[in-house]
Amino acid sequence: MSSGNFDVEEPATTETKSLLDTVSDTETGSRTSFEEFTDERMLTSYDVFRTKQMKIKVLEVSDEVPSSRWKFGDRVKVTKILVTIKHLTTQEVEEAEFDIEAIERELAEKRHYTSTNRWIPTADIKNGYVLGVRHTRLISDASALDYIVF
Repeated sequence: MSSGNFDVEEPATTETKSLLDTVSDTETGSRTSFEEFTDERMLTSYDVFRTKQMKIKVLEVSDEVPSSRWKFGDRVKVTKILVTIKHLTTQEVEEAEFDIEAIERELAEKRHYTSTNRWIPTADIKNGYVLGVRHTRLISDASALDYIVF
């Protein structure tokens, strides 16, 4: 066996480009930070059989000041919402605007009770949409009056 010098070639240095850097910030105007990013799954809720998907967009909030901010944190009182329901079997989409305040008054008048809690924490509203965990809270009176079947 002879000992020889082996020429070891060093790999050529190639610049690897991140997929996130493919579109420059100057072209898009801004970049979403991780804190601002919202997963679409957080904004949707499903019916029991997972055949319908619902999203709720906040259209209008009241300028009423919450009574105990220190106890419940920053909240807003939602007055109007846009409900979008997608039927997953047929891909049909339904949209309806609801005045929650008017529905709450109607239910109190007709049935002598109301179950809506329209105070939503500001952290539960992302990009104008309410998180799925708060959907039942906003549509309970509309469901009681059969405006929404979900």
